[in-house]
Amino acid sequence: MKKRNIFIGYVVLIALFATFMACASTRTQESTGEYVDDSVITTKVKSLIAADDFLKSFQIGVETYKGVVQLSGFVDSQKAADKAVQITQSVKGVKSVKNNLVVK
Repeated sequence: MKKRNIFIGYVVLIALFATFMACASTRTQESTGEYVDDSVITTKVKSLIAADDFLKSFQIGVETYKGVVQLSGFVDSQKAADKAVQITQSVKGVKSVKNNLVVK
């Protein structure tokens, strides 16, 4: 009976360990919490760009991975690209911005 309880305890411990490891981040994969944080950052940046009268006419793509925001798309001036970067940097949680906006 003691061996059975010890065995069950080990199985539960291994299951808990596996659960926590599944939620941990690696170099190439975000943790669940990081994914949620990145989704919030992306949503905030998109809404601020859409609310800006100068930028709302452009289709600017926003992607976030571990706090690094990538902006992509086309704008008609360097001023517009700089404004988009400035807005993005103002969002809490943004670590850096990769500006892949193309001025056409």
